[in-house]
Amino acid sequence: MKRTPVLAASLLALLAATAPAQAGENPYGQGLDHCAATGTGALACHFDLAPGTYDVTVTLGGDTAGATGISGETRRALLAETPTAAGERIRRSFTVDVRDPEGEPTGPAGTPGLDLLLDGSAPRVDSLRVTPAPHATRLFLIGDSTVCDQPGDPYTGWGQRLPVHLKRGVAVANHADSGESTVTYLANPALFDTVEAAIRPGDPVLIQLAHNDKQTDAATYRAHLTTLVERVRARGGAPVLVTPVVRRWFNADGTLDNGVALLVNGLGVDHPAEIRALAASLGTPLIDLTALTKARVEELGPEASKALYLTTEKRDNTHTSVRGATEYAALVAAELKAQGLLPERALR
Repeated sequence: MKRTPVLAASLLALLAATAPAQAGENPYGQGLDHCAATGTGALACHFDLAPGTYDVTVTLGGDTAGATGISGETRRALLAETPTAAGERIRRSFTVDVRDPEGEPTGPAGTPGLDLLLDGSAPRVDSLRVTPAPHATRLFLIGDSTVCDQPGDPYTGWGQRLPVHLKRGVAVANHADSGESTVTYLANPALFDTVEAAIRPGDPVLIQLAHNDKQTDAATYRAHLTTLVERVRARGGAPVLVTPVVRRWFNADGTLDNGVALLVNGLGVDHPAEIRALAASLGTPLIDLTALTKARVEELGPEASKALYLTTEKRDNTHTSVRGATEYAALVAAELKAQGLLPERALR
């Protein structure tokens, strides 16, 4: 049976969403029969899957020109908006990590299984296929609210926007959690113990914890980060230390404040400096996201940089907007490529 392309009109989208599956499809619902029109031309799809990693292959395009993006689970960006010309068909694939809970480890449980949203400015989808990918590499993220899969708009963590930079074969497993420090991340079994048990040899593990270590002394901070690195290595994982994103806190001269903005805590502990020194002493790769985000925020200046944070919406100069998280995720992806932390073929 020939599938009907998803067009902008809700009626045609609904017809495609309810079309029967093609013969020979496996139990994971390869096709658009697991999708329903949202009324805006987008498709919301649900697959009853157990936790694990899954490949998603989608054919984009239709009889008219379109532009389609895909998000999933707790507002994760999975495929960047992709244009298609009239009559054109483009196949794209990515790998997604299905977890329970699906977002923050201590947050709402979310919906069991896999949820995808096929949208964009003019969504056009011809076919959809979901298959198990049990041997996929997982890129684990350990962090706080600036990294996590934020459940509610406009808050967005950079880890939430990272998957769009990865091709099929590598899935982002974002175990960052709001409010966590090096102390609490190790203490809560729902956090590091869960990550540790899931790590397989070769899995990269990015560690960015600092924002909530406001009262952690330098020796304790170093000891906890060292413990995280050593336990990741013991599982065969590849730890990567990441300095924290800056806060948008300017001096009068247009530079960022050396204390609040650059994550020096109330005890005088310079978190980025501690992380840089520890990475050197442990021989651990380092993504200096503090330096990278500092350069970007200062480049934009006090006014334009508001768009990277929730300054206008929430008077919040710590948490990023969709734009800020998108830009910061791109910085991380560029470092993954430049430092060879992932094979170049794994990155878009």
